[in-house]
Amino acid sequence: MRNRALNWDEIRLVAFDVDGTLYDQRGLRFCMLREMVISSIRRRGIGFARILRAYRQIREQLGDSLHEDFERELISRTATLVGCSEDQVQSIAEEWLEQRPLRHLIRFRYPRLAELFRALHEHGKIIGIFSDYPARKKLEALELDADFIVGASDEDVGVLKPHARGLHVLMAQASVTPEQTILIGDRPERDGLAAQAANVRALILSRNPISGWQTFGSYDDPLFSTLGPLK
Repeated sequence: MRNRALNWDEIRLVAFDVDGTLYDQRGLRFCMLREMVISSIRRRGIGFARILRAYRQIREQLGDSLHEDFERELISRTATLVGCSEDQVQSIAEEWLEQRPLRHLIRFRYPRLAELFRALHEHGKIIGIFSDYPARKKLEALELDADFIVGASDEDVGVLKPHARGLHVLMAQASVTPEQTILIGDRPERDGLAAQAANVRALILSRNPISGWQTFGSYDDPLFSTLGPLK
């Protein structure tokens, strides 16, 4: 399914995931790991790293279970598991997952992505963001512009992927149908299943084929060639 033809004339909304889809998440994590090691030495402790590890693990569990109002449960469970206050969990998650990575993001933005965004705008496509994490500041740091931004923590969403509610909200904001929408992500078990639940076509960014999913290896893939040269 890697290069199945895509008729861009039928598409009005191109929805993107953020983490791992707009930038090299692995590269960023190595960068942040170095910061964490330095911070651990300065603080003489690794307590914040334990909190982040538990936070991520519980977040995945809440996504798997399609848990409603997940943020409150996420903070509570993490604090209980690690043995710290909920305020501490909230503060550390914001610092290390939302604030500190911002200054590094542009270095890890995928090649040809800015050109693709520009080509989509020039062809009259609506660009949407559908993310499990707050995305507005990340998008600014990546120097990318979207028409609509929807996150799992938004008041009218409140549930993580693979639940499709956020995608339905995004399509409603853009006034489009599922047939006019495509979702580009990097995780079939999250982005792909959310797209399936919303009857939306999914494209999965992956260097290797994934059985049952249409994949592409980079943003200069032939799938995007009908949008013109990405200059």
